[in-house]
Amino acid sequence: MKWVLLGPILRLFFRPSIQGLEHVPESGGAILASNHLAVADSFFLPLMVPRRVTFLAKREYFTGKGVKGRFKRAFFGGLGQVPIDRSSAMAAQAALDTGVRLLKEGKLLGIYPEGTRSPDGRLYKGKTGVARMALEAGVPVVPVVMVGTDRANPIGSKMWRPHKIRIVIGPPLDFSRYEGLGGDRFIERSITDEIMYTLMEMSGQEYVDVYAAKVKEPQATPSTATPERKAA
Repeated sequence: MKWVLLGPILRLFFRPSIQGLEHVPESGGAILASNHLAVADSFFLPLMVPRRVTFLAKREYFTGKGVKGRFKRAFFGGLGQVPIDRSSAMAAQAALDTGVRLLKEGKLLGIYPEGTRSPDGRLYKGKTGVARMALEAGVPVVPVVMVGTDRANPIGSKMWRPHKIRIVIGPPLDFSRYEGLGGDRFIERSITDEIMYTLMEMSGQEYVDVYAAKVKEPQATPSTATPERKAA
């Protein structure tokens, strides 16, 4: 996928560049915590990082039937994605456990703390799962900013559009000072907010202090649809 099938095509049409690659550990477990503008994020980040990047992906990508189902399993597996069930609280815990296991195995785990794509290009409140995994696995969190993927792959688009893609990687965030405090909601929220603040500073995106999934809900109330904003 990276060097023969898909990578050369993506490089040709989107001319991706990456800055700060030296901040990615050469070995051992670490979390790449990125903003999330488009589906394309999960293609360009593993393309431009030399190490294999593993993502936790929804199980539906791997359960299709027939030729199409087999193709999707092979495709997403080739992209380094691991299937997880996100349908319940128990499933969510299992997903966190899977992430911790992969990190302890020395994997480089890609995570979108917002939990879903931004509906409008702004940066939304992060979910604390990223903090819990970082604490339980004892690994650094490397902040990543994707730029231009929403132009190449706008929400709802069926075809990608050639557009320059840029990736910026910041210095690792070390949360070892909180060792042994995994499960403390206050600590996990503090860590997550620090990660999101870093992404806001790096990206220049406007920050919205509400979960992106809430904004996407069809039944969103006026107060949810117009949340408190913080300037970048």
